[in-house]
Amino acid sequence: MRILIVEDEPKTGDYLLKGLQESGFAVDLARNGADGLHLALETEYELVVLDVMLPQMDGWTVLRRLRERKDTPVLFLTARDDVPDRVRGLELGADDYLVKPFAFAELLARIRTLLRRGPVREAEFIRLADLEIDVLRHRVTRAGQRLELTPKEFALLHLLAKRPGEVLSRSLIASQVWDMNFDSDTNVVDVAIRRLRAKIDDPWPVKLVHTVRGMGYVVELRE
Repeated sequence: MRILIVEDEPKTGDYLLKGLQESGFAVDLARNGADGLHLALETEYELVVLDVMLPQMDGWTVLRRLRERKDTPVLFLTARDDVPDRVRGLELGADDYLVKPFAFAELLARIRTLLRRGPVREAEFIRLADLEIDVLRHRVTRAGQRLELTPKEFALLHLLAKRPGEVLSRSLIASQVWDMNFDSDTNVVDVAIRRLRAKIDDPWPVKLVHTVRGMGYVVELRE
């Protein structure tokens, strides 16, 4: 799941970026309203975390112009807690409103709530054979056994599992999971796949992650 943060305060922006990435999300950060609106319109996000007081274009304008074209869920995150400001944000189409300072745990809970009811909601659970993925809680089990995955391993598994039977190239995986352009001299994808297989495939006779030579990787149940 990809989230856009539009926040001009450097410490807050960096804190949100790091925290959400560590929680398993792919995250983009815009430092002003104009850049934020451009990204929100040109990229498919599951959620936008939007400050109100922004340089170049304030959050009200960003939200109004976004709503002219998209219904991406928007969480306002701002120091302005006056009732008229909250009402204005909700009337413009905001889905939730969180006032600074905030606890990251509460922000994460609100984000997950919005994602559950978002207009383009992904499946909350993915099942393939005896593998089960609880997407919102980032929990994975196989044959009833809980598997401990790192945030990147979970993001990699989720990307593959939500597109079963589809071969995903290394470049696509690198861009979606690591937000990087794939360099043929970099084996980060292959290393991550090996580590993922060691946890979800090696202990069981039926393998789910497969290599398609010269193309990439696919998750599927093969006879």
